Amino acid sequence: MKKIVLLGSTGSIGTQTLRCCENLGYQVAALAANRNVKRLEEQARHFLPSAVAVSDEQAYRSLKVSLADTGTRILFGMEGLCELAALEGSDILCNAVVGMVGLEPTLAAIRAKKTVALSNKETLVAGGELVMAAAREEGVPILPVDSEHSAIFQCLQGNACNTPKRILLTASGGPFRGKKAAELEDVSVADALKHPNWSMGAKITVDSATLMNKGLELIEAMRLFSLRPEQIEVVVHPQSVVHSAVEYADGSVIAQMGTPDMAIPIQYALTYPHRKPTSARPLSLFEYGSLTFERPDMETFTCLKYCRQAAEKGGLYPCAVNGANEQAVALFLDGGIPFGQIGRCVGHVLEQMDGKLPAEGRYTLSQVLDTDKAARELVLDFCGRTAKM
Repeated sequence: MKKIVLLGSTGSIGTQTLRCCENLGYQVAALAANRNVKRLEEQARHFLPSAVAVSDEQAYRSLKVSLADTGTRILFGMEGLCELAALEGSDILCNAVVGMVGLEPTLAAIRAKKTVALSNKETLVAGGELVMAAAREEGVPILPVDSEHSAIFQCLQGNACNTPKRILLTASGGPFRGKKAAELEDVSVADALKHPNWSMGAKITVDSATLMNKGLELIEAMRLFSLRPEQIEVVVHPQSVVHSAVEYADGSVIAQMGTPDMAIPIQYALTYPHRKPTSARPLSLFEYGSLTFERPDMETFTCLKYCRQAAEKGGLYPCAVNGANEQAVALFLDGGIPFGQIGRCVGHVLEQMDGKLPAEGRYTLSQVLDTDKAARELVLDFCGRTAKM
């Protein structure tokens, strides 16, 4: 029986991970969430973890009272997340939190030599060189949970002696596929959250609507699989059946396919290298009839363009665009800026930081955190100024 520590347990990926753990008979050793106290309390009473952690101080005080009868330890803040990530006796850290908050717990788990099942893409976008270097030094496997990166990982199995020539990274296109920039300037939050294929949290769903999510995944794929930006081609595939593909030197292209159900990549990360039955509906190609593929429109969905530019610059530039996007999406979800402003924020930060960040060589955690903070401040300043114009 594997013992699992799950960060981000109350979100979409977290709740699906818990279902997988139940199906597999795995023990949930610890749970962490941001501020969804009610759901976290329900999970703690059901799975009886030794400890839970929350990021929100009010949630921490509430749980101290509501779980007082359980014997479960209640931890708080980044220190608590890192303690859980390195929990003695656990086997796997499943990191399903959203945003930069996932970076330090991932590093803590690696230092404690825990296998990392990673759904938190910002960890590798912002601090990928740090994380991958630490994983190599400690001999810790990082198993991707994102459907696209899991697909690439699966397509690489049995091909250790063959270097991939190219990665075909698929994208659904999100809810606004086929639209032009003028049509998207003032779309509502509700419309941005209507993903056609996947049920996800608010931040990642907005990222899918801007195609920022695919830009972040491009950078994540570079880190995970030691690729150059030009080796990764983004392909819009509205049906979300081909989850990604790998092309080899002889022209062979190996793809991983399946119904759009996160149970498949989540469980493969938990059971690797073995496969076990999941709750996912079997794929019927007859039901789909045809599968289509398109080039992304990077003039409308500029976030993808800026991510590729940041990837080409290297170093801390991916961290900068990630921080800019996180801040801009938070503003959009709060009604502070229009949808079209998100891409402008990311482009503004990339322009303002051009030539001011290290593009090569190893950087420190402190430099990552400073870059993220500076990017967010640039967005707040930019949005404040543009709102007055």
